[in-house]
Amino acid sequence: MENKDLITAGTPRRRFLGAMASGVAALGISTVISPLQSHAENNFFNNPGIDAEEWFKKLKGKHRIVFDVPEPNGIFPFAWPRIFLATNAATGTPEKDCGIVVVLRHNAIPYAMEHRLWAKYDFNQVFKVTDPRTNKPSTRNPFWQPAQGDFKVPGIGAVPIGINELQESGVMFCVCDAALTVYSAVTADILKQDAAEIRKDWVSGLLPGIQIVPAGVWAVNRAQEKGCSYCFTG
Repeated sequence: MENKDLITAGTPRRRFLGAMASGVAALGISTVISPLQSHAENNFFNNPGIDAEEWFKKLKGKHRIVFDVPEPNGIFPFAWPRIFLATNAATGTPEKDCGIVVVLRHNAIPYAMEHRLWAKYDFNQVFKVTDPRTNKPSTRNPFWQPAQGDFKVPGIGAVPIGINELQESGVMFCVCDAALTVYSAVTADILKQDAAEIRKDWVSGLLPGIQIVPAGVWAVNRAQEKGCSYCFTG
């Protein structure tokens, strides 16, 4: 059976995805520990290809903030960085003097990935993401290269809150490797495929400029150590 058939397959898979959408904990602690244990044993947490410490050295600016994004939450994970930039500009601080890190972790990791993966792995069924533009289940990454005017705020109008638009304004995005590992392993179990291959596919489909970090909580800590104030996106 091909991937596209498995994505739309019957009841057992839907039940599994429903449980997964409730949180990995609902699947039992062994579901989480097994891939993480393998991850640790294979030394992936010390992956020399994940040079996150070096990446954090790029953080500049007088006013610094980290947005912690553990869950999809409408436009807020992307609107708030833009609001931070806009209000700083209005009070005399240009974009170049603002340092912003957005940490995509836990159920928010699909935002780090391209449209192809959303369709191939039916991310909406796993992560329950609603497209803020249509108010319907999302079959694509709604915040990657949105059309002009896709997002409007009452009283303000159209706002440029696409990930690519925020990156152009200097916002730094990273994604949790621990979550990539756990969710790709669980997805592999569903599809009866090799976990390493699915993780490889997910990593290959990360958006340009998205940095893999060992864990989202690790990144939140590093950002604060480098002078970022903390903002939880809900």
